[in-house]
Amino acid sequence: MALKAVHVCDVPNLDQVPENAALALCSTRFRAGVNDDKICECNIPKFLVVGHRGNGMNMLQSPDPRMKSIKENSILSFNEAAKFSIDFIEFDVQVTKDDYPVIYHDNFVLHEEKGVIVENRVTELALAEFLSYGPQKHPGSEGKPLYRKTKDGRFFEWKVEKDAPLCTLEEAFHNVDQSVGFNVELKFDDFIVYKEEELSRILKAILKVVFENAKGRQILFSSFQPDAARLIRKLQSTYPVYFLTNGGSEIYTDIRRNSLEEAIKLSLENGLQGIVSEVKAVFRNPGAVGRIKESKLSLMTYGQLNNVPEVAYMQHLMGVEGVIVDLVKEISESVSDLTHAKEGEEKSMYGEEDGKKEVKAKPQFSKDELSFLLKLIPELMIQA
Repeated sequence: MALKAVHVCDVPNLDQVPENAALALCSTRFRAGVNDDKICECNIPKFLVVGHRGNGMNMLQSPDPRMKSIKENSILSFNEAAKFSIDFIEFDVQVTKDDYPVIYHDNFVLHEEKGVIVENRVTELALAEFLSYGPQKHPGSEGKPLYRKTKDGRFFEWKVEKDAPLCTLEEAFHNVDQSVGFNVELKFDDFIVYKEEELSRILKAILKVVFENAKGRQILFSSFQPDAARLIRKLQSTYPVYFLTNGGSEIYTDIRRNSLEEAIKLSLENGLQGIVSEVKAVFRNPGAVGRIKESKLSLMTYGQLNNVPEVAYMQHLMGVEGVIVDLVKEISESVSDLTHAKEGEEKSMYGEEDGKKEVKAKPQFSKDELSFLLKLIPELMIQA
């Protein structure tokens, strides 16, 4: 099977991936997600595709129009992602000061007043005030224009091709295609030290909405906040909990956040079901994948490198169970191509015995494919 791929080193910016970047991946993929028949047990397919903030996050500074196509973390973005063959959509949940869980990534809502950018913390707004920003649901109503701030301090008016109103977690349950699961990221500010009572109040508000509205939808929780991950697992045993980590790409005062080894330790000590790592950390420390699997934990990844199809290909071979991606169409189609391209080969791997199929061999790869994969990790490290 010929590889059709653009090497990572040929991509000048990781937030601008060529339209024709494609790769026939290699794994059988099923539509299963969380196993509802058993409490808090994951039935992860061989390769999950998860839509980041729906159909992909917005990068207003990017020259790639796909990064400014649809407003992230919106009902519109979630349903657009659901049109493709994905398993979950990922989104960020915070709780307003009047205890309503809302979907929003940034810690602050930014708008302009008299030529000055004003920042309001999401968790210090009441629900009505939060929803007053951006496009409004009611015809004739006009919300306050939103802005975003980049890591280097620049401000951009939040303009996308298809804008949409802000939304609550409850609205997502009611209005998003039931076929997709929800990866609910529990969002907290890295620069705030939270008391356990405050974390518990926030998590209970989120769980109330989940339990009242889930109705069989596949759900998993994740968080970068170690104590939030620990507490959400303690407060419920219905849905799996994953610990989010960048695996050492940034260093925090809380050592539990600084490596994959610490992520494994935290997960095992608190009965978590898996880890979601920044993809670069996995390639820098590929041996951690085996240790995670030996610990009976699931592993998924996030990061801009996941928008390059051959990166997903490599992770599948390493044993990673899923990728969170911005280019939902491209990556989901690559996975779909894999399923159809390998169908004939997989059939030849099975023999009939007592009316049941028995696996006789693992998929084989050509020398060209293996050579490409062996070269991929050093190129990724250069890019990182």
